[in-house]
Amino acid sequence: MRKSQLVSLELFSPLYPGDFATEPYEAGWASQALCFVYVDEVHGEASLEMRVQVAADGQRWIDFGCEFPVITQPGGYFVRISGFGSWLRLAGHVTKGPDDGTEAMTAHIYLDLKE
Repeated sequence: MRKSQLVSLELFSPLYPGDFATEPYEAGWASQALCFVYVDEVHGEASLEMRVQVAADGQRWIDFGCEFPVITQPGGYFVRISGFGSWLRLAGHVTKGPDDGTEAMTAHIYLDLKE
């Protein structure tokens, strides 16, 4: 029987203009992962660029070469990865948020890990 685990990295999280990264997750036991982003709200002309990152030690991060399409609308998005090593996280950049300093988007981010 295969093992699987769903990890919630961000829930109902406000995303503000600028760079951000999720908490790292140790997933060396898994052979594949689906990375999900669900965007509930987009304010103004905001956009989100997301990419998968890996690390040997959970501290020094390298882009894995797997990116989401640029997200500008509410909805669900995912990428499939394999051969990623021990540590995973998602990093992103939000652009063009509202001028009043409020969040640009609200999102949920998950890792769906399988052996």
